[in-house]
Amino acid sequence: MKKEYVVVRIDASPDGAPYVIVSLSTPKDFREQSQPMSPFGANVMGFSNMDDMVKGLNKMMSGGTLGQTGGITSIKLDMHEYKELGLSVGDKVFLEISKPETLGI
Repeated sequence: MKKEYVVVRIDASPDGAPYVIVSLSTPKDFREQSQPMSPFGANVMGFSNMDDMVKGLNKMMSGGTLGQTGGITSIKLDMHEYKELGLSVGDKVFLEISKPETLGI
């Protein structure tokens, strides 16, 4: 399986060890996060009709609007891997996950 992500955040290790935490988001989620915020704050939602209100309410109840990081994938890279990749916020990356075939028991 191969999936496309966008680097949204790079954090140093909380314990000072030689690694970084790279946070990834899907391009769709990244675009939604980049949209301008309401001038009344992050928790205020505007609605133009009842359908939008119901959709927005469902999203808010599931945690998508209240500042929680739903849909964020984080990976831990040691400093050598991080420098070799030369990642920065906004870069597109591809993550490939494969399961090796096992023969026998």
